[in-house]
Amino acid sequence: MCKGDDVHCPHFEAHYKAFREDLNPERRSFLKSGLLAAGGLAAFGAAGGASLVTPALAQATAARQRGPASYHHLPANAETVHWGYFSKKLKPRIEIDSGDIVTIETLTHHAADDLERMVKGDEGAESVYEWTKDKKGVDRRGAGSTDPAVYKKGSGDGQGVHIMTGPVYVRGAEPGDVLEVRILDCVPRPSANPEFAGKAFGSNAAANWGFHYNHLLGGDKREVITIYEVDATGGKSWAEAVYNFKWTPQTDPFGVVHPTIDYPGVPVNHSTVTRNFDILKGVRVPIRPHFGTLGLAPTEADYVDSIPPSYTGGNIDNWRIGKGATMYYPVSVDGALLSVGDPHASQGDSELCGTAIECSLTGTFQLILHKKADLAGTPLEELGYPMLETQTEWVVHGFSIGNYLAELGANAQSEIYSKSSVDLALQDAFKKMRHFLMTTKGLTEDEAISIISIGVDFGVTQVVDGNWGVHGIVKKDLFSGRA
Repeated sequence: MCKGDDVHCPHFEAHYKAFREDLNPERRSFLKSGLLAAGGLAAFGAAGGASLVTPALAQATAARQRGPASYHHLPANAETVHWGYFSKKLKPRIEIDSGDIVTIETLTHHAADDLERMVKGDEGAESVYEWTKDKKGVDRRGAGSTDPAVYKKGSGDGQGVHIMTGPVYVRGAEPGDVLEVRILDCVPRPSANPEFAGKAFGSNAAANWGFHYNHLLGGDKREVITIYEVDATGGKSWAEAVYNFKWTPQTDPFGVVHPTIDYPGVPVNHSTVTRNFDILKGVRVPIRPHFGTLGLAPTEADYVDSIPPSYTGGNIDNWRIGKGATMYYPVSVDGALLSVGDPHASQGDSELCGTAIECSLTGTFQLILHKKADLAGTPLEELGYPMLETQTEWVVHGFSIGNYLAELGANAQSEIYSKSSVDLALQDAFKKMRHFLMTTKGLTEDEAISIISIGVDFGVTQVVDGNWGVHGIVKKDLFSGRA
């Protein structure tokens, strides 16, 4: 059932109005307490202690708030998305105040793997995926050149692949501030094709950039697409495979041949592939909808490839960044410029074959700005990396190179792809976790190292994003004995 998140529902406006009223701060006393208004909600009732937002910081942030929260809706269409890059040069699609709530539609960049199921009848998706011999709905796809004399695959050259909705401009945000992003909801975008009513679909590509690709049995080289079905009504908590096919060379509407999956949004001509429906029978994959790419615009370059994650977030690909989670990002440019994309229905740690179940989602977020002047003495004072918080855990994200844009210089966006290493990512995650425990919990280095070894779980977030990731998870109840 539409809850104000399905733009194709004939009663969308009424449902969206009801959704907004349900979140109304007057009815829920959402802003009655300064703590609740500014991020202190998790400070009470979270296992083992407080949120990263201390009561004092919450009060300071609330005092800066202009008034009751406003509500915004940002649809996904050719006018509101940018494909394959972050950029401080982009014109904001909406402007909001700290504390506002915004519903943001996101589209998967793999929808062209099955246009019938994931694009047909969806006005927003059709405008983005439009591609004829004369026109592309969104021409630039990637941070590469837009000069036809230079690019080989298409405008932007596919140096970045994710369809990003935004950016969202947060009034008053400046470098040195921290943006708190609360994910209030995260739901699949239903197929608009009447043939598939009540269903959503996603694509998993075992692609040439996958960790497995050079280790296939018999030395084979192949890319395989698997289409999954999700219950868009919420009645089922799992995804099931529909069919798969082996990628064959695809000729795009401009006449460019793509022997591999090397440019985003190339429409698959299904007459050139063989679909196998006899796969993964009886297998149910638990869904955990989340946003693979969520973050702020960095300052180091005008156009930044959306694939490698960095200090302002981006393509972290951690399945824990879903409903109920809170992300904290260091602000690098005025307005913060938040963009959201790379929606996933489910993913395992590592994202080993190259992708998750890439499935369009709609998210609802509350954005709370914490000013640099208020951060002194708080856990967020020295935050220089993306931080995840849930009701029960804190999660740091390490990368092969934490801020590759600054550390690798002028050729950073090409060199990062040859620098990926799980060893380096684990080193970065360790250093960030040590910093977190020492600054947030007041531990000595020796105490922190002991806790890291016996009480922190490290996992491989992803090994496919050009800047590989390792996350470290510390349970909040580890500190439940403290007053």
